[in-house]
Parts: sequence; structure tokens; C-alpha cells
Amino acid sequence: MATQTIIQSVNQTLRDEMRRNGNMVILGEDVGRDGGVFRATEGLLDEFGGERVVDTPLSEDAIVGMAIGMALYGLQPVVEIQFMDFIYPAFNEIVSELAKLRYRSGGQYQPRVVIRTPYGGGVKGGHYHSQSTEAYFIHTPGLVVLAPSTPYDTKGLLISAMRSPDPVIFLEPKRIYRTVKEEVPPEEYTIPIGKAKVVQEGNDVTLVSWGAMVHTCREAVALAAKENLSVELVDLRSLLPFDIETVIRSVTKTGRLVIAHEATKIAGFGAEIAAQVSERAIDTLKAPIFRVAGYDTPFPYALENVYLASPERILRAVKKALSY
Repeated sequence: MATQTIIQSVNQTLRDEMRRNGNMVILGEDVGRDGGVFRATEGLLDEFGGERVVDTPLSEDAIVGMAIGMALYGLQPVVEIQFMDFIYPAFNEIVSELAKLRYRSGGQYQPRVVIRTPYGGGVKGGHYHSQSTEAYFIHTPGLVVLAPSTPYDTKGLLISAMRSPDPVIFLEPKRIYRTVKEEVPPEEYTIPIGKAKVVQEGNDVTLVSWGAMVHTCREAVALAAKENLSVELVDLRSLLPFDIETVIRSVTKTGRLVIAHEATKIAGFGAEIAAQVSERAIDTLKAPIFRVAGYDTPFPYALENVYLASPERILRAVKKALSY
């Protein structure tokens, strides 16, 4: 069993699925000869040729528009948007067209398009290369939104995404593209869409997160353990649909909930999790729900380590929940 990084897992999974599925094509800026800005598609042009690995113009709306047309004629495009921050020229195509096609056709058309995009901060990218705006897409019925945090989950979720009848926004945490490593089985496997993972069990507080922030939360859990605080960490993995049942079971056990994410706090996805827990399990809560998030400002360059939640900031929220 090989040890892989997240970027290696993406590359190998794309390669394996292209070998299996002759209808799969890859579209994006510099995805061919250069192998993508992060080298996620490196080597695929050499193996599959220019008809299946297509270097496109610098036009996100054209890229997604082409992918929609291809999907309607039976192809299965996997689109790469270089940074999530660049996806907005294609916003209308995604939320007004792609997300609606299966519904408006009564299921006659299944627009099997996967849009891969690196997201999040921590790479000194400034405010045009560091945003976490997943809530825009979670708000759109008809889309699936996934955010893995490990190489193992990346493979399983990406395979599920490429075989989904619904269009998928596949968010890749670029901050940990090459720093998180683990063994990834060479054989094919899938991870069900809409199923969270309990990373570590605990009894005192439930801590919910996704993507790169899961690893920051793991550090916070370790800090809490040194003070004899037992924190249960839940990695959502799937944001739309999301596994509210796993969250509710955990909160019912611990009685307290902290949510950590990179996006701004106002209208971030953490607010929806908090609302649903309040609606369904408020009688089990022993303290208010606390959110640890990015600040409600543009993403800074010089102060990105202040903007991003730290293990210490998450630990403070855990202690606040416990002391209420």
C-alpha cells in the first residue's frame, strides 16, 4: 500500500478513472502540458492525449459552459478551476444552469460534471487566492459539495463524485496538498456522499470541521487532552448533503458543540449546522453553540495566520463551552 499526499491521490484517482471510463475528459487552464498549477493533472496529457485532456482559454465561464454541453451529449467532464477565487465568472453557469438541469428535465439529463478547485488560505496567496466560499454553492439545490481532509478520503470521495448523477463541486484544501500523507489502497473504493467521519471520540465537547481545518482541530484536540478535556472531532467531508445525524448523535452525547471553519463567520456554513442542531437537539445542549471562523474581512496577506483559526483559538472556544 503506497503512502500518498492529497495531490498524489487526486492525480492517481483521475488517472485510474480515465482508464476505466472512456467518456471522461479533463478541462481547465494549463491542465495539459503543465499538469495544472498544482500539478494535479501531471502526466495525464501524455497518457490520454489532447482530445481527453484539454487546455482551455483563461475563461471560467467558457470552461464550465463547454463542460455542460459535453455532459448533455454523454461525456463526463472533470473541470479544474485553478483557485476557488476564480470560479465566479462561471457562477451563472454553475448555479443557474448546471445545478438545475436534472430537475428541469425531469431526470432525462444527468449533467455528470465534477468541478475540482483548490480552496482556503495558508499559502501566502493574499485575498485573491485564499478564500473559502463554499456556502455560495451549499446554498444551491442540485449541487453536491465535497471537501476531503485526507488522501484516503480524497480518493474515495473523488471516485464517488465522478460517478454521481448530480454535478459536484469538489473542494481541495490546497494548504495541505503536500503536507498530509497516509497510506491509500491501490484498489478501487468509494466513500458515500453525505456521510461524516468521527475522527476521534470524546465525551465533553463535539468539534465539527472539514477540509484543512480538520488538522488544526486535531491539534486543538491534542491540546485539550493535555488538560484532561475530552473532545469528539467530526469531519463532515460532505457539505451538501451533510450528515446532520452524526452531528446530532455526537452532540447528544457531549451536550456541547464548537464549529470551526476557514470561511467568514457571517452566513458561513457553520451557521447552518448550528441552526439545525438548535432545531433538532436544543434540549440536549448544556451551553451555547460556538463558532470559530475567519473574520468578516477580505482575506489578508500579512496577517493570514491571525485570520485563520489556530489550535489555541479553537481550544478557547472549547473551554468556553465547558465553563458555561
